[in-house]
Amino acid sequence: MAKKKVYFTILAVFAFVAYTILAAQPIPPETTLSNNWIKTLDSSFDEFTEQRSGSSGGDGSFLIPFMLGNRFGYVDPGGRLLLNRKREKTISFSPEYWAEFDPAPRELLINDPRTGTEITLENSGGYPVFMDGRIFLVSKDQTSLTELNRKGEVLWRYDYEAILTCIDAAGGYVLTGTVDGMIDLLDGEGTPLFPSFAPGASRIPVILGCRISSDGSKLAVISGIDKQRFLFLEQYGNNDYRVTHHEFLKGEGFRREVQMAFIGNDTRVVFEQEEGLGIYDVRSRSTNTLPLSGHLEILDEEGKEDLFFYISSGSGREEKRFVALKLPEKELLNVPFKSGVSFLTRRGKDLYIGGGTTLASFSVNRR
Repeated sequence: MAKKKVYFTILAVFAFVAYTILAAQPIPPETTLSNNWIKTLDSSFDEFTEQRSGSSGGDGSFLIPFMLGNRFGYVDPGGRLLLNRKREKTISFSPEYWAEFDPAPRELLINDPRTGTEITLENSGGYPVFMDGRIFLVSKDQTSLTELNRKGEVLWRYDYEAILTCIDAAGGYVLTGTVDGMIDLLDGEGTPLFPSFAPGASRIPVILGCRISSDGSKLAVISGIDKQRFLFLEQYGNNDYRVTHHEFLKGEGFRREVQMAFIGNDTRVVFEQEEGLGIYDVRSRSTNTLPLSGHLEILDEEGKEDLFFYISSGSGREEKRFVALKLPEKELLNVPFKSGVSFLTRRGKDLYIGGGTTLASFSVNRR
């Protein structure tokens, strides 16, 4: 009974923060966040908590994949949980597919959250990665990439000379980086569009971040350790990509994969760096660096309407902050909260935020 009382106290605190701090908070004068719904990921409900309807969300729209602590699943924009499961193994998921697998899977099961259909792969020899509505396998030694179709059949395979360190896919293209500091861009058939490119200029040549714009015409890369560098490449002609901007970042740089994203309909690139949050403006070819409230945990990968959101963590594991920015540099909202785990994603006007075992949705409204 005491445990149950504590649980509901935590939920009540989260709801209070959500309604009184977030929902009522103006973000600039003409913009507000209004609450849509709050859901509790109760551990007593596993698998599909509500009956599926149609081939997508319950209201005929897309699904939002979420992960909070040891639970993962899918929710539709109306707050209807279509999957709510306890995570027991490694998870890979996207709006279209999910898979849970052992460190060395012999049999791999790929699931469609909308229909419940499954793809079974025997002796897959790799780990699944789902991007751009596509199914990829990274080999166990992380030196090859394979694309599969919806039947689990191999479409193509590309082999690398070194271990893969980052992968992104958009617009039918695939961008990869490797530990030896090489960048490759592949088309829809796995064919390289230009010879492997090495940015260089660092003591340790490794690619720690790579993102591709929605149409494949722009590439963003974080390269090297001591010094670490941000590079921006643009397409000229059919398969000709040129570096149109580069800058060295302060400090030795991260020795791990760096979070980054194209936002605002590909008009900006946001990326983490030791000095703070870097925001590169594609149109002006300039970068603003904003101090971070702690360490970046999750970033909003849409950044539409010049509004950008992120969650950071402080020195304590449960010290979190929800931050809203008016791009390029004005901080509009900075709300502290406590949670061992957190979640943030954005789909159009709706923002989805999670902490503890609670998931909430807010609409970004302009008056």
